[in-house]
Parts: sequence; C-alpha cells; structure tokens
Amino acid sequence: MYATGNKKMLNMLILEILRNYTDEDHSLTQQEIIKLLELNYGMECDRRSVKNNVLSLKELEEECGFEISMEKGYRLISREFDDAELRILIDSVLFSKSISIRQAKDLIKKIRNLASKYFNAKVSHVCNLPELNRTINKQAMYSMDIINDAIAEKRKINFIYNDIGTDFKLHPRREEPYVVNPYQIVANNGRFYLICNYDKYDNVAHFRIDRMTDVHELEEKIKPMKEVPELDGRLNLPKHMAEHIYMFSGPSSAIKLATTADMMSELVDWFGTDFKIMEQDGDKIVVRLNCNEKAMRFWALQYGPYVEVLGPESLREQVKTDIAAMSKKYTD
Repeated sequence: MYATGNKKMLNMLILEILRNYTDEDHSLTQQEIIKLLELNYGMECDRRSVKNNVLSLKELEEECGFEISMEKGYRLISREFDDAELRILIDSVLFSKSISIRQAKDLIKKIRNLASKYFNAKVSHVCNLPELNRTINKQAMYSMDIINDAIAEKRKINFIYNDIGTDFKLHPRREEPYVVNPYQIVANNGRFYLICNYDKYDNVAHFRIDRMTDVHELEEKIKPMKEVPELDGRLNLPKHMAEHIYMFSGPSSAIKLATTADMMSELVDWFGTDFKIMEQDGDKIVVRLNCNEKAMRFWALQYGPYVEVLGPESLREQVKTDIAAMSKKYTD
C-alpha cells in the first residue's frame, strides 16, 4: 500500500495503470484512473493531478520508449514491446528445453507483466506449460549467469560435466573439473550450448549448459580466439552453427551429397544458403557444403531415404556401415 501523501510516485503509478488496463484499443477516463489509483495503491488524487502527471509522462515518451494518447480517454498506444514481440518471447520460453518448468513459469509471468490485461487474456492458456523434455538441472540458469560474466570479463571457467543415468539423475562424467576458455553461448534445438576451447587443443569444443554443474569463474584470462586455429582469428557464428548442426566438436570437411530439388527447404533450414549446387539433372541435384563429419553422419541417416553421401569416402563408408548395422537389427 502506498501512502496517500506520496505524490512523487503518482506519475509512475499512473503509468503502471496505463500499462495494465489500456492499449491501442482500450482507454481509461480520468475518473477510472482515480478509482484504480485508490483501489490498487491507496493513492488519492483529483482529475487535475491525473492530467498533469500524464502530461509529465508524455514528455518522457521518446526517452522511455512508450507513447500515451490523451484523445478519447487516456491509453498507452505503444510500449517497449508490442504484443507480437511479447508473444515471441513467451513462445521462446515456452518451448525452451534448457530451463525448468518453475523457471519457465516465472519468466513467462515477468513477460506478461509487461503487457495489458487484454493481451494477458489472449495468452492465459500458457500458464499450463507443455510437458516438454525439460532439463532436470536446476542450476542451469545460474550457470548461464556465471558463464556470461566470465565471457564478458574474458576469464576461464571450470565445471563438472554430467551424463544422465538410468535413475534419470545427473552423474559426473569424471571427477576432475573441466577447465575451458569460454567464447560464446548459443541456442540450438531448444538447448543452450557453450562454445569454448581447451588450452592444450587447437579446436573448438561444445558443452550443453544444462549438463554443467558447479560452474565457477576463474581468475585466469582466456586464450584469445586468434590463438585457436579452428576459429581462424574470430568466431563466425552463422558459419560455425551451419557447420556444427548437432553441436559436435571437430573440424569441418567438404561434403558432397546427392539429393532431389524438393530437399532444398531442408538443406537451407539446416545449413543456411552457404552451399553450392554442383550439378542438376531434372529433379536430381548434387550439392557441396562444409559440415562437421560426425554431424553429417547423423544428418544423412536422419534423411536416409532422400540423400546419398558421395564424399568424402570415409564418411560414405561410415554411413554404409551404419545402414548395414541398422538393417541387421530389423532383419534378425
């Protein structure tokens, strides 16, 4: 409850009411604002005070990123996030696998607080979160904070990396903590990954953040990216993500695939537009792209009926071995 005499808070309370009860299609009269001030905050004021404080808020519109209309009642017609942007944020949280259900509910509640009651009425169903394959690691969000700080301060981190056992609990892969140079956090297939490097290796490593526990920022400075040959002096994130579609570590190779033109949408979805069509004969095409070989092995198996690996020969032979092993499982 706000004290009645706290007039310095009045303009902020009026802005809060406009956020909650108005939008481009819904407005409030001065009298309605007065009633809501008293009902919600125990604040008494008159119509002149309402008008003067709204005029004061309008002077801050450009600086603060909102717009208030005083025509045909008072309403907030634009704000920091519009409804479509808020919906995108909510859906991103809703279908993220890297945060727990409790954390997802808390985040969605905060996002909904940025909107009016009319928007919240449209998205009231999201309070029942889908039972997605969410993380069982309650430390994941805190780990992200520590990693972000370490990246900003260019310091190394250490952590325990875990696998999931048959008891559906996290178990350390090894007792000794991993010590890495953290460079970037990325989202891939609903999970957050850390792109990093071990001091003694020249390549890049990837770790799922929801599998990391006991994360600590160290005092030691990171190895500069220019000293990691695989990064070639910098992290080209779109290129890196396109070449590491399942976040497997290791260098990329030139891959040659035979497929059909109707697979172009899938190719672009997975690899972007940075690949070449080397041959085209009617509906058949041969493409060349750069990708991590282990990732391509699994991608080729996923799209097995529609693609053929032409090269490199080592990858083609590996896929043939995988197909034979799969066939044996279903014929024995």
